[in-house]
Amino acid sequence: MAQQSSNGNRPKLSEKGLLTPDNCVVALIDHQGQMLFGTSNFDRQGIINNTVAFGKAARVFDVPVVLSTVETKSFSGNMWPQLRAVFPGQEPIERSSMNSWDDKNFVAAIEKSGRKKILIAGLWTETCVALPTVQALHDGYEVYVVEDCCGDVSQLAHDNAMKRVIQAGAKPVTSLSVMLEWQRDWAHKGTYDAVMDIVKNHYGAYGIGVEYAYTMVHGAPATKFPEYAVPVAVAAHK
Repeated sequence: MAQQSSNGNRPKLSEKGLLTPDNCVVALIDHQGQMLFGTSNFDRQGIINNTVAFGKAARVFDVPVVLSTVETKSFSGNMWPQLRAVFPGQEPIERSSMNSWDDKNFVAAIEKSGRKKILIAGLWTETCVALPTVQALHDGYEVYVVEDCCGDVSQLAHDNAMKRVIQAGAKPVTSLSVMLEWQRDWAHKGTYDAVMDIVKNHYGAYGIGVEYAYTMVHGAPATKFPEYAVPVAVAAHK
């Protein structure tokens, strides 16, 4: 019988070099308006979509998440509301440092998780991701950069940042690859429906393919999404 994790909905997975919901912590850094404005190497809406999906997956598998922002009031703006909605009530750690590993509150939050594997994503790759990645590796952590949740001012900047972190020992992954690594087995029904919900909402052709297979091959009823309601103005615009 499979050993249960701290979350009774899922079995404890074998590690042997792989990520599990029980051996890693997620760090989402500087997903803020001004930082996204300056991003040009990936489609911006795609970065939002992938980051929200990744955040939801962390919630599904009860992986601890550290949120952090930089210079919110003076430059960067708020963390995206789409991402804040995934973590209601959790306040991001505010920093002045571009390098979150220089911020004692950020490092303390990582240490508090008790995990030695960090899944890191943020804007921009060459600074807010690369700098803490290099230093976390130096401090003995194993770091995975969730590349499709990152972005930079140019393709060259992003590519050079990824080369730098990989040469330092970090491992590149994507939001979908991590979620599937956490799920590992479709027989794990405690998280299956939640994973499929993320797939159908965020992962394009994969999600449509799942819906097609369910309805056309297996005869399941079509997925019902919340009906769209046109927002009503609640106050006069200034």
